[in-house]
Amino acid sequence: MRRSAVWRIGALVAACLVVGGVAGAQLGSVIKGGAIAVAVSKFGKEINNAINQLTGQKNASSTQATKVVPILSIGDGGHIGAAQVAGPERLVDKVEAVAQLEGRFRAIGGVRLRALVPINTKTPQKGLARVEGVGVSAIIDFKL
Repeated sequence: MRRSAVWRIGALVAACLVVGGVAGAQLGSVIKGGAIAVAVSKFGKEINNAINQLTGQKNASSTQATKVVPILSIGDGGHIGAAQVAGPERLVDKVEAVAQLEGRFRAIGGVRLRALVPINTKTPQKGLARVEGVGVSAIIDFKL
């Protein structure tokens, strides 16, 4: 009886460690994604201005507008970074995020493809709503 109880307690502890490890990894991803979302929301205009100064676009024409938005990884919906989008102001104003789509191309020996698509929502569960006429002009990496 005693050996059975020790075995059960050991199995319970092992299961808790495995579940705790998986939950901890997911919690870390949630915290990082949240930190990126907060940083883009709070400092997006400053980041945008810094990119424009870096690229010499400080005095860009009035027909081109820029904006910093989060990059969403389609599939898990997590925030993975930020991007600056550029285009006509009326279209840039519609952009809420950039969707990152990934694929593989095997004809050249295994190439990973990533497409960055400006979209008009931060929650693209029902499909992508691409904003035509807007492009990605910069990628912003966050050190967490």
